[in-house]
Amino acid sequence: LTNYHVPQGVGDIVMIQSDHTGAVDILSADLETADLLGEQRKAQPPPLAAPTMWTTEKMKEFKAKMGKEKNGRMVVKRGEVVTVRVPTHPDGKCICWEFATDDYDIGFGVYFDWTTVTSTAITVHVSESSDEEDEDEDEEIEGLSPVGDVERGSKSYLRNRYGEVMPVYRRNSHREVQAGSHEYPGEGIYLLKFDNSYSLLRNKTLFFHVYYTS
Repeated sequence: LTNYHVPQGVGDIVMIQSDHTGAVDILSADLETADLLGEQRKAQPPPLAAPTMWTTEKMKEFKAKMGKEKNGRMVVKRGEVVTVRVPTHPDGKCICWEFATDDYDIGFGVYFDWTTVTSTAITVHVSESSDEEDEDEDEEIEGLSPVGDVERGSKSYLRNRYGEVMPVYRRNSHREVQAGSHEYPGEGIYLLKFDNSYSLLRNKTLFFHVYYTS
């Protein structure tokens, strides 16, 4: 070790010795840390603008209309989280949503996945608990398969793909129709999360409508 010159400067020194050759590499921890932090900052998605939100009192009219639509009504079971994945559309500039529930409230939030859009089809993902979502994500990472949901994971490089438009919190969707819109920040997929994981006893009947505007 006396044959190696230690770099001058403030900070710790990291020494790495090979088990095979005995060679020693000396690194500046400050420089290495700065490089890693720089790469991490580059990977962070840009901040997203807040959505526009409003409510209407036309509950009966909205439920009657959505009840006639093929995919306008669904049941979110107790303990479940339903994520509606809505890709950005080349003919639109803004996503809009409306939803209401029977009798009880439901959690709702919106996130954005900065990913290449390969299909404009709207899909639905159902998970029974946040713990299950974490397990599913770990399996997806190991198998290098597409990511299925957002806030799920402990893997930072996957979380860096996502931006928060609006966090999940409980809405009085049983009293007023909850509505909102958000202008596309770029190409990607919106994740509309309907969260009934806090309910141990009650299923929630959900009426919802998602569409694009230009």
